[in-house]
Amino acid sequence: MNWLYGRPTAAELVAAVADFLDNEVRAATDSEAQINFHARVAANMLRMVERELLDEPDTEVGSALASVEFSQESQLAAAIRAGKLDLRAEAVLPVLRTLVRRRLAVAHPGYDERS
Repeated sequence: MNWLYGRPTAAELVAAVADFLDNEVRAATDSEAQINFHARVAANMLRMVERELLDEPDTEVGSALASVEFSQESQLAAAIRAGKLDLRAEAVLPVLRTLVRRRLAVAHPGYDERS
């Protein structure tokens, strides 16, 4: 990985803030349930950002998009919005499933393993 600005990386900084919220802030706010809850939510959001920053390009996503002749997810979304693609088409559903699985892997790791 190429670190544009050196160390610590953006992902490392985000992880450090998430750990601070989870460990220091939450421990200091046990009596303040609302602050404790919000610190937990913020830490979870930062961990999601960290996973996104660390996420490597996925060849499966690229292949899936190429199978419906798109190179970017935004192009696929624009075509769907414009009514140029039938969401029920045999080729489109597997692509959408691949994209959703990828997003869930970042937002909620292990979700797809709960079958």
